[in-house]
Amino acid sequence: MASSTFIKSIILFILVLFSLCQAQKSASKPKASLLPVSKDPSTLQYITHLNIGTPFVPKTLVVDLGGRYTWIDCTNGYSSSTYKPGICGSAPCSLAKSSGACTRDKINICYLSPENTVTGNIDLFGEVAMDKISLQSTDGSKPGPLNSVPGFIFSCAREHKLVFDLVRGAKGMLALGRNPVGLPSQLASFFGGGFHRKFAICLPSKPKTNGVVFFGDSPYIFYPSYNESKTVDVSSRGFGGAKISTVRPYTVLESSIYRALVKAFDSVLNVSKVKPVKPFNDCYAVGNMGMTPLGIGAPDIAFVFEDNVKWEIYGANSMVEINHNVYCLGFLDGGSRPRTSIVIGALQLEDNLLQFDLADSKLAFSQTLILAAIECSNFKF
Repeated sequence: MASSTFIKSIILFILVLFSLCQAQKSASKPKASLLPVSKDPSTLQYITHLNIGTPFVPKTLVVDLGGRYTWIDCTNGYSSSTYKPGICGSAPCSLAKSSGACTRDKINICYLSPENTVTGNIDLFGEVAMDKISLQSTDGSKPGPLNSVPGFIFSCAREHKLVFDLVRGAKGMLALGRNPVGLPSQLASFFGGGFHRKFAICLPSKPKTNGVVFFGDSPYIFYPSYNESKTVDVSSRGFGGAKISTVRPYTVLESSIYRALVKAFDSVLNVSKVKPVKPFNDCYAVGNMGMTPLGIGAPDIAFVFEDNVKWEIYGANSMVEINHNVYCLGFLDGGSRPRTSIVIGALQLEDNLLQFDLADSKLAFSQTLILAAIECSNFKF
């Protein structure tokens, strides 16, 4: 009888241990993760903090929506017991599509030249590197436990000047582009299963508040009315067309497009123009515009995509307050031969929720959340 009881206890112990292991395994494979994102008022850059290395150290990074790979300044104070260089011919170097030029010393480190996309400066001697990172999981309503990702691939910058003109304290740039070593792709590859190669970004409009970047297929519980009815194909590449940027503070338009916009805008707006204030070309006296729940009462603007899918822009996302009496149109003239005809800038993204499906090359976007009396900062960390 005692023997039977002992066997039952052993079986129960094994079942409990199995359940705990399964729960731990499940917890280590989230369906979504997140990072906070905030706005620096002096540079108008958007920053986040990424835990990296052993022990974990939070690095301040500028968010680069189209960045090919994350880069970090390794010239000053980078120390981690889990850091590994990329070796020529290794899988990480191949995945990162490193330059192929390798150092001639014994360890044969491969190069990956990081770019400061704010200034256009490049470090030709950046190196492929790997280290452990951690992000909080989420169920869409709040942050959850931290999950570690070993062997995160990034570029280790060897030129300290590369961080010049980034927000004070920034140690590099976080890449969200569709490149295989962009953060969204690496997270989906590591977690697998239900962690899809998607991410969504919601930029805050006010300093000292947090917006959010979701990775994976998270529900957006802070904005319950979100749906994907406004979805466009973004698979085309090359010159012309349009792209979306978090490192350009304002939308930049090819000259003929800019002139057409201003002409249409001025034909509706019955107020006086005033002397331009850099970097803007067209500024206006407030006059009778007045304030509305959607910002200054300026004419509505819309980006129109294929199949007549429209992204409406209201005063809060189209005008920049210079003082109580003057507002400027938050669009810039990009010249007659830009690489991209329309670069949608960060002002136009604020308090809008954008979801990028990298696997299917789809962009889904909300109307301004302000229509529902919600801001990106409503997500509570």
